[in-house]
Amino acid sequence: MSSRLPEPDPTFGGVVNKLATESTPEKTRITYPPAQAPNVLVVLLDDVGFGACGTFGGPVPTPALDRVAEQGLRYNQFHTTALCSPSRAALLTGRNHHSAHFGGISEIAYGFPGYDCVVPRSTTMVSEVLRQNGYGTAMFGKWHLAPMYEVGPAGPFDHWPTGMGFEKFYGFLGGEASQYEPALYDGTTPITPTSATSATT
Repeated sequence: MSSRLPEPDPTFGGVVNKLATESTPEKTRITYPPAQAPNVLVVLLDDVGFGACGTFGGPVPTPALDRVAEQGLRYNQFHTTALCSPSRAALLTGRNHHSAHFGGISEIAYGFPGYDCVVPRSTTMVSEVLRQNGYGTAMFGKWHLAPMYEVGPAGPFDHWPTGMGFEKFYGFLGGEASQYEPALYDGTTPITPTSATSATT
């Protein structure tokens, strides 16, 4: 993994002379994850207590989650908050939610430091770190980390998942959505919900 992101532009290592026959091109460099790099899967669920899942000692049996957790790492000192947007911001940036400018949820953002709900570029998300180290990144489901004035098909898309290090996004942007006709996006393209009333038989 690179310790400096973004990496500086590489210097040219070939030779350029007046004639092509006397010149040497340089092979394009592609960034790949390091050898034996692990897959990274982050699962974030709203409104689920830490002790609910059997994986973490709770009463609800979660055998599939148990199998995934047995092959990976379990972190149990995550800085959670009482709200969804701040918890997401803390998890994806690795910082206190105020440092990520999410002192509250995006729908009630204020124009004060730590509360404007605009993740600064100096607070990079893990998705961007992984992407710049050669990983393929994707995010599915609820985002809830874009300022409300950016939520809409015209953007701007700077703080959408595809602007924050995720190469693929399929989900919804706000804090909640209809269970039957959610306002979904594929990347930045709106997906028209399928309505039961408009279905043909």
